[in-house]
Amino acid sequence: MTIYLPGQPDLAKRLEDKEQMLVICFCAAWCDTCRAYQPKFEALSQTFPQASFVWVDIEDHPALLGDVDVENFPTLMIETGGGTKFFGTMLPHIELLERLIHSSRPEDKNQVTDLPAIRDMLIEMSD
Repeated sequence: MTIYLPGQPDLAKRLEDKEQMLVICFCAAWCDTCRAYQPKFEALSQTFPQASFVWVDIEDHPALLGDVDVENFPTLMIETGGGTKFFGTMLPHIELLERLIHSSRPEDKNQVTDLPAIRDMLIEMSD
């Protein structure tokens, strides 16, 4: 598995299963931290083939955030079981994200956010 970018055709098919974990990294091309984090994020995606890892450049796809401002990078989102389990900034240590993924379960309480329906938007972009 590799990371997906918004609009890739095979992403929609994967995301139609609402139970499948979605892991998104919101970053920016100009961000040095993001450039260093991306290969680690991609390597981590190999460890979790059951999840969809998506790399979102916030300047190329601002609609995916709606009115939410991203001020620090990387900002990550984990969704499973039809709900957001985590959304926030994380230190750029990939092992932190790995632990969070291992501990995220569909039955966990959802985090309330002001994010739009990102999974649905990614499906629409990929059709």
